[in-house]
Amino acid sequence: MVGKRPTLAAVAARAQVSVSTASLAFSGSGPVSESTRERVLAAAKELDYAGPDPRARSLRRGKSGIVAVAMEETVRYAFRDPVMIAFLDGIAAEIAAAELALLLVPEIGHGPATVETASMDAAILIGCSPVVMESVEIARRRSLPVVALGTPPSPELPAVTLDDRAASTALARHLADLGHSRVAVVGLEFDGSKHRGPLTPAKEAAATVQVSLDRLHGVREVYPDVPVFVTGGSLVEEGWHAGRALLGLPAGITSPPSVPDTGGLDLFPADGSVELVPRPREHRPTAVIAQSDLLAAGVIRAAEELGIAVPQDLSVVGFDGIRIDTVIPHDLTTMVQPATDQGRAAARMALDLLDGVVPADVHFRSTFHQGATTAPVSS
Repeated sequence: MVGKRPTLAAVAARAQVSVSTASLAFSGSGPVSESTRERVLAAAKELDYAGPDPRARSLRRGKSGIVAVAMEETVRYAFRDPVMIAFLDGIAAEIAAAELALLLVPEIGHGPATVETASMDAAILIGCSPVVMESVEIARRRSLPVVALGTPPSPELPAVTLDDRAASTALARHLADLGHSRVAVVGLEFDGSKHRGPLTPAKEAAATVQVSLDRLHGVREVYPDVPVFVTGGSLVEEGWHAGRALLGLPAGITSPPSVPDTGGLDLFPADGSVELVPRPREHRPTAVIAQSDLLAAGVIRAAEELGIAVPQDLSVVGFDGIRIDTVIPHDLTTMVQPATDQGRAAARMALDLLDGVVPADVHFRSTFHQGATTAPVSS
């Protein structure tokens, strides 16, 4: 049978001090003489007492010492996304410096730990779909401080935001300055359904992912009628699927469907089992705007498999500013977002809320990086 955990009261009795003095001796935060502290620590060693039970301390204070990061993705998906990793790096650095613990709550509303049930003092919500906003309401019902990262600001929700729309406009203008007029967008998810294919007016009207919409609206300031191919998320393989649909055709197709109305995705199976040939030059875009760098890497991989040279035959731009040299040997033209700094800002805002201070929204700007994946349109 395992013995009972020794208590601070037992240590205080052996050291012949009050319980409050023994507590101060452990914390090092009060007016306790060195000799008294040594006596208390010696008594604790004799009793094999490691210190106050953090669980009991949390219960007394009504605090868990935990800040949660709630996200829509699974942990596996999140850790494949360099932007999410950078967010978490920034958040973890600030939370650790405050001597608090960090809890990841993946798949909001579906996993064993949820915003409704998990022990936490504050929550940082990453994402902007309806399920994230539902989590905001749950956190408010629990009287938990909440900070949003990637969610449009509101008067009641402190948020860390990015210039998604303006940055996307800058990318589109860069391509327009190079003479490109046949441009397509390879988009992130628009509604969380993992739907892959052309963005129809009905699907756009039902879209719920604000980042995807903002980046599209930015491009439309330059290319109002730009066609969009939606992917199942920010993954290289998703960009590859989109690139095959936009740039290739199964051999023997005599009447190429327009871009991105590919004539049915059955022509482009996800397993790559159908061998493709390049679309005729006049039936494919001369430039692709990918809504993430990983998607851009996939598009470039598909182009090169089809014998379409980047940037001589196809210009490609991305968004995020992550390293992709382990995926493709290209210096990608992209917008660089300060993801780690955004994570740090979100964590500092959560800590301010825990201290009773209401922080102002923090807005970040992306930086244009001129890489080697864009060139003037070829004649």
